[in-house]
Amino acid sequence: MIKKTLVISAFLCVIPTLSWAQSCENLNSFNLPNVRVDSAEVVVSGSFSPPAGNANSARLYQGLPEFCRVALTLTPTSDSDIKMELWLPTDSWNGKYLAVGNGAFTGSVRHSALAMPLSRGYAASSTDTGHLGNTASFALGHPEKVYDFAWRAVHEMAETSKALIDTYYADGLNYSYFTGCSAGGRQAMKAAQRFPEDFDGIVAGAPGLDWTGRAAASLRIATHLEANPAAQLKESDRILLHRTALDFCDAEDGVTDGLIGKPAQCSFAPEVLQCDSENAGACLTEAQVNTAQMIYSSPANPVTGRAITGLLPGSELGWTDLGWTNSARATGLEQYRYLVYEDENWSIDQFEFERDSYRAERKDDDTLNALSPDLFEFVQGGGKLIAYHGWADPQISPANATQYFERVTQVMGGRDQIHDSVRLFMAPGMGHCAGGPGPNSFDSLTALENWVESGKAPDSIIAVHRTDGVVDMSRPLCPHPEVAVYDGSGSTNEAENFVCQAP
Repeated sequence: MIKKTLVISAFLCVIPTLSWAQSCENLNSFNLPNVRVDSAEVVVSGSFSPPAGNANSARLYQGLPEFCRVALTLTPTSDSDIKMELWLPTDSWNGKYLAVGNGAFTGSVRHSALAMPLSRGYAASSTDTGHLGNTASFALGHPEKVYDFAWRAVHEMAETSKALIDTYYADGLNYSYFTGCSAGGRQAMKAAQRFPEDFDGIVAGAPGLDWTGRAAASLRIATHLEANPAAQLKESDRILLHRTALDFCDAEDGVTDGLIGKPAQCSFAPEVLQCDSENAGACLTEAQVNTAQMIYSSPANPVTGRAITGLLPGSELGWTDLGWTNSARATGLEQYRYLVYEDENWSIDQFEFERDSYRAERKDDDTLNALSPDLFEFVQGGGKLIAYHGWADPQISPANATQYFERVTQVMGGRDQIHDSVRLFMAPGMGHCAGGPGPNSFDSLTALENWVESGKAPDSIIAVHRTDGVVDMSRPLCPHPEVAVYDGSGSTNEAENFVCQAP
């Protein structure tokens, strides 16, 4: 999977082979078309301080080893201005490269995400995706910057990083990886779909595959609730919904543990909470019941017929007064304001689901959306993909992940055809990328390394939940559609007492 472009190969031909690592400072003269080195300097162990850092973030970097920090600007088009950083260990490099993803419409290099791979011996890189700031305003009048954000920045970063790695180290690169969650999960899937040779292994967490669909679903709810304040679900209402959903569905996976292990099959209907003459205490009005029903489901795209997924039972504690999370609503507004209508004055009250859900998808035309089920080249090239998603995610519907996995399975000829290359792990009770009452912390990167480098496929990944830093629950995450089933003995808080079984 590790291949060079002709341009990179031509560049390497004019550089003499070194029997030792190139000095960090000499990378200032690194020369590649459409690439400018802004700085290359050695950062002494424990001395890194990020721009606009604070006391909490500073502690993250104290234990980092010495590294060569290279900052670059990439300009694949005349309107591109992609910033990136590559961190190169000056000692004990593990022979691997890891690129990290971004979040939302992030326009900044993610220094905090580079700390972990560097500490594990990786050469690691991050990009600002071609703009500054965390809004989509960069898109106005700049279509090339939209492509940079959507997929090109990650690809250009990967190719540039590999060229620098080959220049800096005497030994060649062995493996290349990508990890990202949320928008970073979307970047991960775009890489697998569009540039299957960029990475040997990919981790795609809570991937925002249906970027335009999520925007439409969140704005559909927000528009309704802004116009009908009495229909809003306040915190106490959301707690009531959550507890009732648990009453109906917690035990369906064989264990009563405060988690819904099979939310897609949950039989909970919010109308059981509707106030009437016999139920006037802890109950919901008819308008509030309608709101809950709207959040749990969504109409299909009226033109394409493609399902636009709602949130699932178990996610209620992450909802807000206006429905989906603040981030989902904000990125939805940004999507329509700057990319669909290109009008910075566009507001949520102008949203019409039937018209706008189709218009957004047509305008995107597979630019940000990562919905192509064609992973043939990635699979045939030996690539390995671990995707994961929390069943209780209130920001990106987990049904996006399961439905996409099912489409990939169908297109590629069945689960047996992809099981050695693509696996999806669903986490009961986990929120968006992390958090929630369920086991939500796990090492997907090590699982990916074992798969790529040793051929050891992850038949399960052990996840833990911590309270005040202490592990109080562990559970195996299973390759979808398998689920963790209690074997009937021992504590239900210990992973060793569960096995993965097909439904």
